[in-house]
Amino acid sequence: MHIWVDADACPVVIKEILFRAAERSQIMTTLVANKLLHVPPSPYLRAMQVAKGFDVADNEIVAMLAAGDLVITADIPLAAQVIDKAAHALNPRGEFYSAENIRERLAMRDFMESLRASGVETQGPSAMQSSDRHAFARQLDQFLARALRK
Repeated sequence: MHIWVDADACPVVIKEILFRAAERSQIMTTLVANKLLHVPPSPYLRAMQVAKGFDVADNEIVAMLAAGDLVITADIPLAAQVIDKAAHALNPRGEFYSAENIRERLAMRDFMESLRASGVETQGPSAMQSSDRHAFARQLDQFLARALRK
C-alpha cells in the first residue's frame, strides 16, 4: 500500500499528521504538487514536483496509484477517479469518499460550479477546525490499522 497526497492545497497541519503516520506505520507516502515541497528526511516520505497546469498533479496520482492505495485529497473529481481504480480517498477533514457518496458529491460540485458561472456568489469551504484535524487523524489511524492487519 502507498499513500498519495494531492499536496498543492493540503493544509500544513494535515501534512504533519501524514508525516508522523508514515513513520509510525512505515508506509511510503508521496506528496505530489506543482511546486517544490520539503518533507522531513525519511525513507517513507517523498515529494514529487510535477509541471504546472490544470489537473497535472491529479493525473500523475491517478497514473501511479494501485488498487488499495490511499489518496488524500479534497478534489472531488480526483476522488471519483481514485474510487474507480479501487483505491481509497480521504479528504483533509476526515471524510472518506466512497462509491456510495462520490456521485452525489460530484453532482453537488457541478451544481455549485454552475451557480458560480452564472454569477451567484457562493461561500467556499469553512476554515479548518481542530475537530477536522482530529477527525482526519482518527480516520487515518483506523484505516492504517486495518491495512496493516491484512
